[in-house]
Amino acid sequence: MMYDIRHVTTYRYTASVTLCQNIAHLSPRNSPRQTVLKRDLWVRPDPVILDVHTDFFGNTAHFFSVQEPHRELTVAATHRVELRGSEPPPLASTMAWEDAAEYLRRTKTPEALDAFQYAFDTNLTARRPQWLEYAAPSFTPGRPIGEACRDLMGRIYSEFVYDPRATTVSTPLLDMFAAKRGVCQDFAHLMLATLRSLGLAARYVSGYLETAPPPGKARLVGADASHAWLQVYFPEQGWFDFDPTNNAVASERLLLLAWGRDYDDVSPLKGVILGGGTHTVDVAVDVIAATGNGGDLDFEV
Repeated sequence: MMYDIRHVTTYRYTASVTLCQNIAHLSPRNSPRQTVLKRDLWVRPDPVILDVHTDFFGNTAHFFSVQEPHRELTVAATHRVELRGSEPPPLASTMAWEDAAEYLRRTKTPEALDAFQYAFDTNLTARRPQWLEYAAPSFTPGRPIGEACRDLMGRIYSEFVYDPRATTVSTPLLDMFAAKRGVCQDFAHLMLATLRSLGLAARYVSGYLETAPPPGKARLVGADASHAWLQVYFPEQGWFDFDPTNNAVASERLLLLAWGRDYDDVSPLKGVILGGGTHTVDVAVDVIAATGNGGDLDFEV
């Protein structure tokens, strides 16, 4: 299946911005189940500098600098990706979670060392006694890591309410945990923090989720969503997707954008401005099944 993706972000300021510098993580990456066929990113007003580079985690990143006065900034990304079906991981045949943690500590292969960097906590996923306590019902002694992760994911899905008004990108994880309300970013961070508290490797993934309109309703342009989930490392088997927002393992509806240790590593746009006063931001995302064979994308920016 091929998908066309459009992601348009518009900032509007109450005062003139004289300088804007940002790093954007808005270009999909290739993976064993995803091939990027086309990708493009443009910025208005035109930036003086637009540099494309590969970050530490292997993601494509754009640095841009707008150096003319402006009260509106638009960043638009359009892509076409091809997804291939994937088999769900054999959860029952994965090694015991304690053995997986020990494997990470002792094994020095390049793959294991790369995975081990995702076993440490971050500012957004700091280790706390609460996470070990929360993990306990799922991570019983000797339980296969795959089954334990699926159980933990299911508990987050059933015990927390998806509420886009409950949190912001700066809401502490403990506050979200106490309120039992949040969004996909929060649920991914909670599962990451829990797994890392146990010494397991898991990484934050940003991307997209194709959404379906309600029965009998037309599809709304711009109504799809940026999404966040996580990948867990199963020693000697690789990385597997877990989506606690939708209680899904290895979902074929997930389109990969970038991965890192947490949201801060792969935020869509991050930077600084001079001036601007207050601002509003509008984000529109479309994920559309492509009908062509590599020609023009199925929408206009």
